Amino acid sequence: MTLATTLLAINWQPELRGILIVIIAVAVLMGSVYLILATNLGARLGFLVALAALAGWMLLMGIVWAVYGIGLRGKDPTWDAVPGRTVLQDPTALYQAGVFDRPVEIPEGASFPEQAGYVKEEFIAAGYEPLAESDTQFGQAASAAGTFLEETKTFAAGEFKAVNVFDAGGERFPKIGNFDLFAFFHEPHHVVVEVAPLVPTRSEPGRAPAAAVIDTSRQHQYVYMVRNLGTRRQPAFVLSFGAGIIFLILCWLLHRRERTLVANRSGLPVPAG
Repeated sequence: MTLATTLLAINWQPELRGILIVIIAVAVLMGSVYLILATNLGARLGFLVALAALAGWMLLMGIVWAVYGIGLRGKDPTWDAVPGRTVLQDPTALYQAGVFDRPVEIPEGASFPEQAGYVKEEFIAAGYEPLAESDTQFGQAASAAGTFLEETKTFAAGEFKAVNVFDAGGERFPKIGNFDLFAFFHEPHHVVVEVAPLVPTRSEPGRAPAAAVIDTSRQHQYVYMVRNLGTRRQPAFVLSFGAGIIFLILCWLLHRRERTLVANRSGLPVPAG
């Protein structure tokens, strides 16, 4: 009865069943290889050979994962908020947040769409690159900006639209001409998303929702973000480094054992080291 209860508990606990499946699979796979090697080479030598083969396989897998960014992965790149300067509610805040080196010159009495036009010209003059809506970075930045706007309760979902994305920075170095194989360092990568409020619309049962219309009577707002490159390849590099050290140590132990064995068979003194 106790055995049946235990089996039923394992069957109804997916996490426990998964752990047991992994343990059994690893024990069967590695244990069967070690059993074959132990019967031919002996218990100690078979263990060294099996462990060296495992470390070598982990080294190769770590290198492949690090090169292609697959397998054992860390955090993917994301757009992070600039602390205290994320949501900028007017053109003056862009200068105060350090986005621009000078205040935006806007004629007195300019409408909100006209102010947005002057701000766009200032972005281009400051070296920012406007991204096309078809660019994948446009959608990623707009999505991240929407998350920050909703978290800060500046807008609710469906009350705004990203109309422009301005990109700057992110250059890699050091470079030799166009050769960038060793360009492991990056300049800070910033993006500013221009958001326009929408006119509230009412949905009626049985009718398609009305098309979103930008509210020209309200100020455009800006979301200032910085690129976090993440750690996608870091776990694979750590695995490669650790497995490589273990593999080299085990190879050295096997080599030393081989030298000792040859010396014992020939009757010569055992080499030092």
